[in-house]
Amino acid sequence: MPSDPKTAKREMDGLLRGGRLTTFDPSWFNYGDRTMQPDEIVALLRPHLTDQRLDAIDRTLANRTYNLAVVVDGMVDTGNVAAVMRSADAFGVQAFYAVDRSATYKHSKRTAQGVRKWVDRWVYRSGEEAIAALRERNYQIVVADLSEDAVPIDQVDFSPRTALVLGNELAGVSDAFREAADVAAMIPMSGFVQSLNISVAAAICLHEARRDRIARLGAHGDLNQEDIERLRAVFAVKSVKKARQIIQRYLASSDTRLSGFEDPSESVT
Repeated sequence: MPSDPKTAKREMDGLLRGGRLTTFDPSWFNYGDRTMQPDEIVALLRPHLTDQRLDAIDRTLANRTYNLAVVVDGMVDTGNVAAVMRSADAFGVQAFYAVDRSATYKHSKRTAQGVRKWVDRWVYRSGEEAIAALRERNYQIVVADLSEDAVPIDQVDFSPRTALVLGNELAGVSDAFREAADVAAMIPMSGFVQSLNISVAAAICLHEARRDRIARLGAHGDLNQEDIERLRAVFAVKSVKKARQIIQRYLASSDTRLSGFEDPSESVT
């Protein structure tokens, strides 16, 4: 079935720009004229969360980092973007950057908007804008590339704060990122095939980056307490159906006992 350009664009917009882009958005905590604290939100939603879900949230946070980021540079296949986003979440990467400069996209049956749920997304229209933002946040830039000076991915030092850049499905990374790169890295291969699907390459690179960080630093997860508390609250909101309504009912009620808002029909596992 040929790709529908309108469907593909809608899918890409949903992946990159749908919903609140980051957990730093104040609207996660603002309810009318009241700003809720992260621990207040978790306490309110606790009756609607199973122990298993809370354990999963805490386990995820213990292995999460902002010191490794993923950048997709000009990808056009919605399935590939979704797959890279899913790999970022799976390997504990909270920061997802995208350079979205294409006018047309490729629709994929593999696309699922839910993959955007657990990562923070920053979107730029040019490589130069993204590079400036990454440098401001003190990232070294490692590009996945087959250039002559590329080193095997297992020789890259991922202990510094690092942005791993994956390029367009056909053209690879842009000239802007090639010129800005601190390191160009490649995946050594021993067969006739000399390239991998970008989503497969992303998973391999992220696995290696995580392994290297653990070997050099002793751990991959390194969130500070402020990030842990903010993310725990946002993940709790995302895990409970009608979470915002539950909190609003609490704020509107004169009865401030948290147990008064337990409703098993609104809980998730």
